[in-house]
Amino acid sequence: MNALRFRRTALAVATAAVLPFALTACSEAGKSSDAAPAASASADGSDPATGSSEPATAMDKPFGTACAGVPKEGAGSFDGMAKDPVATAASNNPALSTLVAAVKQAGLVDTLNNASNITVFAPTNDAFAKIPKADLDKVLADKATLTKILTYHVVGQKLTPKQLENGSFETLEKGRITTAGSGESYKVNDTSTVVCGNVPTANATVYIVDTVLMPK
Repeated sequence: MNALRFRRTALAVATAAVLPFALTACSEAGKSSDAAPAASASADGSDPATGSSEPATAMDKPFGTACAGVPKEGAGSFDGMAKDPVATAASNNPALSTLVAAVKQAGLVDTLNNASNITVFAPTNDAFAKIPKADLDKVLADKATLTKILTYHVVGQKLTPKQLENGSFETLEKGRITTAGSGESYKVNDTSTVVCGNVPTANATVYIVDTVLMPK
């Protein structure tokens, strides 16, 4: 009996000694398991709240100070211009009436309307007004010179604002224009400023500029 009682006592003491260590081990294992997902999420690099680590930066809408003057609705609005080919779209924008008259004078309406995926740097009426009237009248009366100037404003591909940051592009006139800038501020040939850019039409992207570009 004494031997049996001794064994039971020894067993109880051993259990009491081992149990805290077992509980501690289980607790540490639980902590490691709980921490694993957090480490995994951190290694992923993405923001759990948004599901993405890269903010959207693409500029996909018209921009610039002169955009405020574009009609809010109708054929001359941004939505209206997007439905028409570029020469037709420009004819519905009051700020481009001198350009449209020049395009008609040069016989380029069909050429521009039937082109695919082009970019047009479109001078405003104020841009043409910077040219002395006598000089402008002379150009308008010379179809070859007028065609040369107008086709210098056209690039045979659609250009995004990103491409304008430090660009050099061949024009339909076979000359080259250069562009520079960022955000909502861009210059063409260092002389002409984009006042309303990234305007979509059915077959072109339009950048409205404040100075007429002259072929070199």
